[in-house]
Amino acid sequence: MQPTDSTKSNTGQGRLQPPAEGADGLFSQSWFPVCLSNELVIGQVRGFDFLDGRIVVMRGESGVAQALSAYCPHLGADLAVGQVMGNEIRCAFHHWRYDCSGRCTRTGTGHPAPRNARLFQFPTVEKYGVIYVFNGESSLFDLPAFPFPENELMVRSERIEIPMPVDPWVICCNTPDIQHIRVVHGVTFDDEDPGKSAQWTDHSMVYSFSGKHAMGEKIRFDVGIYGTSIFYQAGEMLGRWFGFIAPMGLPRPGCSDGYLTIAVRRDEPDAEEYLQSIIDLEKRVVSEDADILATIRFRPGTLTPADQTLARFLRYLQLYPRAHPSADYIR
Repeated sequence: MQPTDSTKSNTGQGRLQPPAEGADGLFSQSWFPVCLSNELVIGQVRGFDFLDGRIVVMRGESGVAQALSAYCPHLGADLAVGQVMGNEIRCAFHHWRYDCSGRCTRTGTGHPAPRNARLFQFPTVEKYGVIYVFNGESSLFDLPAFPFPENELMVRSERIEIPMPVDPWVICCNTPDIQHIRVVHGVTFDDEDPGKSAQWTDHSMVYSFSGKHAMGEKIRFDVGIYGTSIFYQAGEMLGRWFGFIAPMGLPRPGCSDGYLTIAVRRDEPDAEEYLQSIIDLEKRVVSEDADILATIRFRPGTLTPADQTLARFLRYLQLYPRAHPSADYIR
């Protein structure tokens, strides 16, 4: 793709409009956070709205979290009010039990479990204190990781308590939007357009830049988007390293649940204080977008040559794989 082709005309409004989540009954095949790890203890099951339906996440005696479709295939009871028994979940209505693969293992009366009595099993991963669920039968890419072993890091994950009435990909557009980073967040780039050197795959885009933050702090970062729902950032500010991941959940079309994961080196002087200062910084940066995201009606219209990286990202979103294999289970 030649990005400049997307910026030549002022009359191409909508040409690069990505599909909304749920359009034609389909959703991006991306990883989406559903809760913090410490919100799900062993022996617990919790229910969550997801895509255009509902799922449960259980943690059996193995300690492994697993996401499954929420409704029992028998009569449709919500398994969120069921009970975890060992590594299985038991429906509250008639005591049918399901293992972590979604297979019905027994019924409450002792009759053989029907072969077609299954739940949808979602790929599920815990990373840096967040539980993620993938929209698909198998995942298409791995979650991003910081460039240091986790035992060398001090990590904290939190939920962002700011309503975001947009699809996650709308928020992700801020990262390739070089104009936005300049004028809203006050970043000065050493390179006029760092997005030109971005590395693209079918499921990610990442670029590097150096420059100055809003208050004049020297910065050097790798930033990017994974899938359509995860922002990644890692690098140095004033010579001190930190990492930042902001994944966005999709409880329903047109709505994002925001999370943030911040990491610093454990051997950093005053590591806890430094970690808290970075959390405060990133929350402030997120708040700078809050009113915009609460009111925007996203329409790629009159783009300029300064929007070349954004234009390419919009094309990436248009071509991104979309599916809904769990539709018959979670609705």
